[in-house]
Amino acid sequence: MQLTDAQMAEFHEQGYLFLPGRFTSEEIAPLRTEAERLFGLQREEVWRETSGAPRTAFAAHTYSEGFRRLGRHPRLVEPVMQLLGGQVYMHQYKVNAKAAFDGEVWQWHQDYGVWQRDDEMPEPRAMNIALFLEEVTPANGPLLFIPKSHKRGVLAAGHDLQGTSYPLWTLDRETIARLADEGGIVAPTGPPGDVVLFHGNLVHASPPNISPWRRAIVYLSLCEVNNHIRRFKRPGFIAHRDFTPIEPLADDCLLELAEQESAQPAPG
Repeated sequence: MQLTDAQMAEFHEQGYLFLPGRFTSEEIAPLRTEAERLFGLQREEVWRETSGAPRTAFAAHTYSEGFRRLGRHPRLVEPVMQLLGGQVYMHQYKVNAKAAFDGEVWQWHQDYGVWQRDDEMPEPRAMNIALFLEEVTPANGPLLFIPKSHKRGVLAAGHDLQGTSYPLWTLDRETIARLADEGGIVAPTGPPGDVVLFHGNLVHASPPNISPWRRAIVYLSLCEVNNHIRRFKRPGFIAHRDFTPIEPLADDCLLELAEQESAQPAPG
């Protein structure tokens, strides 16, 4: 899948690009079922809120065939290769949950600010592409973006080790207030199958989910292969150390898997 010139220009201007309806319900349904299975696993890669509700399944592509295929899907990988101008590897892979009533906050931050400080990634030649597995609404903890904030480069940040179960380099209130006065705040929402790309320096967050509706989003953090990290401080399932270029699969790879699974005999 290739972006148009207009889409490329919008991404570079705003710092993000929303692509509705990129995946069908037939492709998404098995991934939602698989996400539920992963969130129930007792693995070091599956992190939980203080309530015990699932927060993140890191590196899901290494222990789930469905998410392995998604991590090499051309509708996700090829637009990022186009924007970064080269081959990419998987720096980080997350299936993030926001449980009904219990989904906690992700503080205001820049992902590249984290990657630079913790992983010694040389340049912001890395970005995120996210797929909605469940409907994202204004009420259930959507992503919040400050448009054009990526143009400010890496901003000063403090290392929050206590705010949530996941440590982040977070931005202070004065910085967020100034940026929001200049660029506003937007919250991409939509049904399962929608996709959003965003720049590594785009300032973003997500509020707690106190609604009765859960939501889950898959994040691929892709980095241009020559820009790979130089520091190996964080666990390998959080900051990956395999810099092999991703070779995209066929466009029907998820449907092929669903057909294979439906053809298997029922147990017992």
